[in-house]
Amino acid sequence: MPVAGLRRAARESVSGLPREFWWLWTSTLVNRLGAFVATFMALYLTLDRGYSASYAGLVAALHGLGGVVSSLGAGVMTDRLGRRPTLLVAQVSTALSVALLGFMRDPVAIAAVAFLVGMASNASRPAVQAMMADIVRPEDRIRAFSLNYWAINLGFAISSMAAGFIAEVSYLAGFLIEAGMTMVCAVLVFVKLPESRPQKGGGTGGGPAESDRVSLGTVLRDGRYMSVVGLSFLVALIFQQGYLGLPVAMGEAGFTPADFGLAIAVNGVLIVVLQIPVTRFIEHRDPRLLLVGSSLLAGYGFGLTAFAGSVGVFALTVCVWSLAEIVNAPTQTGLVVRLSPVHGRGRYQGMYSTSWAVAALVAPLMSGFVIDHYGADWLWGICAVVGTVAAVGYWLLMRRLPAEEAVNEGAVTAEDAVTSEELPTAPKSEVSTA
Repeated sequence: MPVAGLRRAARESVSGLPREFWWLWTSTLVNRLGAFVATFMALYLTLDRGYSASYAGLVAALHGLGGVVSSLGAGVMTDRLGRRPTLLVAQVSTALSVALLGFMRDPVAIAAVAFLVGMASNASRPAVQAMMADIVRPEDRIRAFSLNYWAINLGFAISSMAAGFIAEVSYLAGFLIEAGMTMVCAVLVFVKLPESRPQKGGGTGGGPAESDRVSLGTVLRDGRYMSVVGLSFLVALIFQQGYLGLPVAMGEAGFTPADFGLAIAVNGVLIVVLQIPVTRFIEHRDPRLLLVGSSLLAGYGFGLTAFAGSVGVFALTVCVWSLAEIVNAPTQTGLVVRLSPVHGRGRYQGMYSTSWAVAALVAPLMSGFVIDHYGADWLWGICAVVGTVAAVGYWLLMRRLPAEEAVNEGAVTAEDAVTSEELPTAPKSEVSTA
């Protein structure tokens, strides 16, 4: 594609989105630029502190349990108190608890504070997703989610490469830098982001009356939505292995934290390079095929790790499951939002976040046990099986629904949505430099 064509495609990818979205996007980027702890927690516990893979798995599981506890509560807070207050509480709490974790030395204290970090860090997810759905027009949401995911992985690619070398000098520095960057995110939210919770008939800042009509019981009784949540859990279970199973397996095979940092950074780099063009390609394609294909790529991408014996080969396997992530993330998130009623977005997003939080709880227990008792090759084989099961599940679920219904039923109506006239849109010249 000529350079002019690439520039035009880039402008079309970022133009027409409201200013509020770009401040939320900036907050996401800053947060991920300082995201060191989750990536290197397993190496910190096993290599620096000398604990077993099983203990590292237990701590990661407690981190995930904290996320499970906070997901549903944060979803209710998002609907009742608002998106902005929930984000502020979550980010300030995350900064304080991450800093505290860096000073813990007792194994019980490490586990307890890791639980608090999991609660605090996961509480922002329902609010971020609900706010993004509030402020972006329905036809632009896949693009907006993709751009936000691009920011996550741009920050992740940079922080992964930096953190590998930081860890070899001082793990504590990584904890403190992440705490500081998270506090910067809280300041951005406080200064730049207004409340976006919609009222009946449009507008923002609505009270809890409308959201009260959607309870957690409503979400649980939504069979189609809960099926999507269950399949999301299986896919998340696979992707979680990139941050616990993979570093532990590489560490036991004699690779250094810097080696793991280089391998896993490929994930972020690929997403930064490919997320926007791939999203333009898949934006109007059948989500059934995209979800089935991405599930298979994820499972067998990790399955191929069983054959890796060098940093280069590990990086190649990361390429395979990274492509799955590029396709799955915006497709799945767009489907979740469209199946969520406007005034219940917080609760619905909370349930969706719970699927990832439960995966973060189960995955480390599974990977630690399997690696300690059977070896890493068994773990990668299990990933291939789980990916196949998820693909079959998506195929069966979506077969029972017409393609248009699967995407559009439960979507925001013109009456309930926040219209484009109610939210100021940044000029293209401002957006392109955001």
